[in-house]
Amino acid sequence: MKSTKKRVTQIVLCAGLFIAGIAAGSLHARSVAGQNRFGQPKTVLHVVIYKFKDATSNNDRETAVKGIKEMAGKIPGIKNVWLKTERNQIKDFSGVYAIEFTSAEAAADYAESPVHEAWSKKWQELRENSLSFQISNP
Repeated sequence: MKSTKKRVTQIVLCAGLFIAGIAAGSLHARSVAGQNRFGQPKTVLHVVIYKFKDATSNNDRETAVKGIKEMAGKIPGIKNVWLKTERNQIKDFSGVYAIEFTSAEAAADYAESPVHEAWSKKWQELRENSLSFQISNP
C-alpha cells in the first residue's frame, strides 16, 4: 500500500512539474513574441511624392502609376514597388510611390536606364511637381 501511495505521489509531482514547465515556456514565448524585431537591410528605397497637373485625367493618372509597375518589371535590380498611397501628409500632392532596389548600384543603373527615361518623359508631361528621396542603411 505504501509503495502505491508513493508511486501516485511521484506521478502527481511529475505531472505538476510538467505543467509548470509548459506554463513557464508559454510565458517566455509570449514575452519574446511581444518584442519588436526589425532589420536594417542594405537595399535602397527610392520614394517619390508627386502632384499631377489639374488637367490630367483619372485614366491618365492610373495609367502613369501602373506604368511604374511595368517599368519595374523591365529593369534589373528592382526588388519591390509600392504604388498605393496609404497616407500623404503633404495635402497638395496627389500621391506617393516607392521602389526598392537591391543595391546602390541598381539604383544608379535605374536612373540611367533607357526604360526609365522613356517612362519619365511620359510621367513629366502629366505631373506638376514631385519630390524624390533615396534611403538606405550604412
